[in-house]
Amino acid sequence: MFFHAFLIKYGEIGIKGKNRYLFEDALVAQIRHALKHVEGTFKVTKDQGRIYVHTEGEYDYDDAVAAMRRVFGIVGICPVVILEDEGFEKLGDDVVAYLKARYGENCEKTFKVQARRARKTYPKASMEMNAELGGRILDAFPGMRVDVHEPELMIHVEVREHIYLYSDIIPGPGGMPIGTNGKSMLLLSGGIDSPVAGYMVAKRGVKIDAVYFHAPPYTSERAKQKVVDLAAKVARYTGPIYLYVVNFTEIQLYIYEKCPHDELTIIMRRYMMRIAERIAEKTGSLGLITGESIGQVASQTVQSLAATNEVCTMPVFRPLIAYDKEDIVTISKQIDTYETSIQPFEDCCTIFVAKHPVTKPNINVIKRSEQKLMEQIDEMVDKAIETAELIVVG
Repeated sequence: MFFHAFLIKYGEIGIKGKNRYLFEDALVAQIRHALKHVEGTFKVTKDQGRIYVHTEGEYDYDDAVAAMRRVFGIVGICPVVILEDEGFEKLGDDVVAYLKARYGENCEKTFKVQARRARKTYPKASMEMNAELGGRILDAFPGMRVDVHEPELMIHVEVREHIYLYSDIIPGPGGMPIGTNGKSMLLLSGGIDSPVAGYMVAKRGVKIDAVYFHAPPYTSERAKQKVVDLAAKVARYTGPIYLYVVNFTEIQLYIYEKCPHDELTIIMRRYMMRIAERIAEKTGSLGLITGESIGQVASQTVQSLAATNEVCTMPVFRPLIAYDKEDIVTISKQIDTYETSIQPFEDCCTIFVAKHPVTKPNINVIKRSEQKLMEQIDEMVDKAIETAELIVVG
């Protein structure tokens, strides 16, 4: 009898012992979460170093595969048929029937059988199974031929309590399951870069929260909604994101009034980092994430990055630091954030940009300029943090 399921391939080199179990448990939880909104009933189980997604009754195959392809930690998704052990002769018949149903009766592909005998009481060894099942396939399909080096078709047969048969491996995103490497705070804007940065760090198993700096009335509600929409796109991969919307208008105007205009971008960026770190500390994040890339804009020269880094005690993760813009755009299109990012709604960073911003700021000069803010800035920062709006996205 045939039962339908998915075998999930996963793994990172070096994950062993207790860490392996934590990895597997987190991956199972993420798969269950991803499939919650897919039509059908799914049961996710672990068995001897394998994760299976069993399906019950009718389900949406395409949606199920699409959902699992967004789960970090999955290397491959293998649609399998599960066979009862009714003897090797019957297994040969089932393999031939599977290939005819899957590839047609006149299949002419090169192939290799890859058998694995996890149940050692099975009467035939893996090499015997490879040879004998290969012979049955050659008898049934005159146009097929064996190629053990680069076959077009790899036929996998795994003997466990049941027998698992599959030939397709749909690539997953790789990486590590969300939550296996702590939590970090993403400085999220409406641009192309920061959603990609969040996605890339999350792919290493990091849970993502986010902070967005809003400047009404200079930035519109549409600009804010654009950032919420971007967070929702990223949340399809990361799970729910806690988005903190900070009203930055008062601080920006104060900096604009008190500080040299060519230093505005750097000083504003330094206060964004300070605020993001304060919120991160309150919410259990261990690092900050930005979408900065060396030399892309005035605030992203090495000198500028050093000036903004100087206010942080947390590590700042910049996964895009050496990427060309074209590379970032390619990833943004792959994760479906690009079209949202290019919507023409300005965020607070672009409203107060100087015509000729400093590109090689001196930290001591910047600190002297910031002294002009001391009368009110601490109170403003406290207020911005206390009044931040929390939006749970995803």
